[in-house]
Amino acid sequence: MLDYTFDDMKLINREKLGNMVPLELFRTIRLIGLNQGLPMGGRSTTLTIGRKIGENLPVHTVEELLQLFEELRIGIPRILYQEEHKMIVAVDDCFCKGLPTLEEEKLVCDLEGAILEGALTKMMKRRVTVKETKCNVSGHEHCEYEIRM
Repeated sequence: MLDYTFDDMKLINREKLGNMVPLELFRTIRLIGLNQGLPMGGRSTTLTIGRKIGENLPVHTVEELLQLFEELRIGIPRILYQEEHKMIVAVDDCFCKGLPTLEEEKLVCDLEGAILEGALTKMMKRRVTVKETKCNVSGHEHCEYEIRM
């Protein structure tokens, strides 16, 4: 069985439609297809997918990871707090920015956190956990992740 790599994803040959798909499609897949269509909001699926994506990103430092996050238009990350075993990262312009605020406190950007987790675990060669603590759809100004190493 062929396993794709991150470099394979850059091989695009779409003469008419190019290399972009609308954010509406991504949101539909994530929030309607996975979040509303799978048990428990698809959380175990998005965590598994995100970790696998993170493990395959061609990054070796936190700075490279944050830069790639922005280059891939996942969002604009910035470190709010950092110490030896803990980091807090805010992500501005996340995919959920602009969606209606939900009445209940809900966090929908677990895929992005899992991508960070997979990449950081691979980089640091030890278990890293990432937990989303704030989300635009809950009325926060940005999405935010607590990272524990």
